[in-house]
Amino acid sequence: MKPMDKLLSYMKENGIDAFFLSKKQNVRYITGYTGDDSYALITKEGYFFLTDPRYTEQVGIECPEYEIVLWKTKPSLGNCLNELVQNINVKNIAFESHNLNYEFYKDFSDNIKAELVPLSGVVEDMRVVKSKEEIEYIRIACDISCRALDRLMKEIRVGVTEKELAAKLSLYMVMEGADTQPYGNILISGARTSLLHGIPSDKPIQYGDFVLMDFGCQYNGYMSDMTRTVVVGKATSKQKEVYELEKQMIELSLNEMKAGATLGSIYEASIKPIKDTEYFQYHYPRIGHGIGLFVHEPKSIEPNNKDTLDLNCVTTIEPGLYIPNWGGVRIEDQVLITENGYENFISTTRDLIEL
Repeated sequence: MKPMDKLLSYMKENGIDAFFLSKKQNVRYITGYTGDDSYALITKEGYFFLTDPRYTEQVGIECPEYEIVLWKTKPSLGNCLNELVQNINVKNIAFESHNLNYEFYKDFSDNIKAELVPLSGVVEDMRVVKSKEEIEYIRIACDISCRALDRLMKEIRVGVTEKELAAKLSLYMVMEGADTQPYGNILISGARTSLLHGIPSDKPIQYGDFVLMDFGCQYNGYMSDMTRTVVVGKATSKQKEVYELEKQMIELSLNEMKAGATLGSIYEASIKPIKDTEYFQYHYPRIGHGIGLFVHEPKSIEPNNKDTLDLNCVTTIEPGLYIPNWGGVRIEDQVLITENGYENFISTTRDLIEL
């Protein structure tokens, strides 16, 4: 079923006359529009694209079935929406409550003469299961990331800073075919690798450092997300021990992944290698997430989550060990869920690499 058909079906089943889309990724999913600063209003009577003159040409090309509305010529967005819903006799209008701030809500409540229906996660839930086209875009994004990492490996050496390497990684992804909108990469080294979402700094790489790279790109808007941790020089016995435990954690997790598997059971598999060790206290319990047009989508792989993996969903799997003032190791793959297991989109080895 096409995205618009999914939304129209939801609206019909739930008595929704109009649905206002404001979240960028949801606007793109439903309309196909790839730009910024725009909204969509979906009604039974027609489709409206609320934008400004900067984007009218692009909207006309990408969304020819939509009526373009220049909302910034109106006193406010709420005023503009009210004009539209009054003209087509809409009694209620749903909006994405998780994506609008108080100022927007006050504008809506002051101006829209229709019932406001706050909804959260409706389109996100529709995006969980991927189409063949979406799967192919994600597969290509992951291939691009793996090739970019291959290029970066030649640059990782003593004396180069985290920022320099992060910048080159972004460049290599674009050169390998990514959209020219790379999102923030995590590239950290040494003791800083215990920071789960550390920001690249001016710290130079030193001999014996772990270098943790958590990164990804977009291809036609669809995202990759992978992590590898390498050692510059020869790994110590403790580095080898922690890395081997981490490798076991992700491989046991992958063994559980197939359509219908509960997310909590995948987490439980991941902690088997560390459950009775000193390292258990250093793991982070959220070990995976859906991914598509946005990097963190439903569903979350975490303790006690009884939700299940859907056929043709794409998810990351990324258990990790993070030891303060010493360092951390994370390995992250990105997989398509199939009836009998998974297809791993990340081709880079999970073995310990010593550079």
